[in-house]
Amino acid sequence: MSHDADRADIIELFGRYADIADTKNFDDLPPLVHTDPFTLDFASVTGMPPMQAPLAEYVQVLQGSFSPFIATHHTITGHVIEIDGDRATAHAHVQAEHWVPDEVADGRANRWLVVGFYDNEATRTDEGWRFSRVKLTAVYQENAHLLAGNAEPADKS
Repeated sequence: MSHDADRADIIELFGRYADIADTKNFDDLPPLVHTDPFTLDFASVTGMPPMQAPLAEYVQVLQGSFSPFIATHHTITGHVIEIDGDRATAHAHVQAEHWVPDEVADGRANRWLVVGFYDNEATRTDEGWRFSRVKLTAVYQENAHLLAGNAEPADKS
């Protein structure tokens, strides 16, 4: 493949990655985006250290994490791709918005906003390029208390 075709394929991974959550397609898209296993680093949001996860386990966690949100929208831009043979690094800007139902927000903010960067690693596989490492560095957040699993209705007393 040509460098331009490889670059386009890797940029497309970001679109498919965003679509996993935004379209709630937890069946078809994850194997088109990630190696199995792959490394996930969301320490800047979750505080958890980077971890390698089998794809099936990650998908289960992802489904649970996104189930409280009625909608999400991930905008991923400014791609900088460096290709070295069958490996690549992929840097991009991200703005991710996540909305909870009004009853969860209970008159408070209903949108969790994350702004930051992805610094991912991609590997060329027999099926095409896949992310082998996904790293999110959040530089700004609003309403982080709405992070899936932490969102609870306000006390009405």
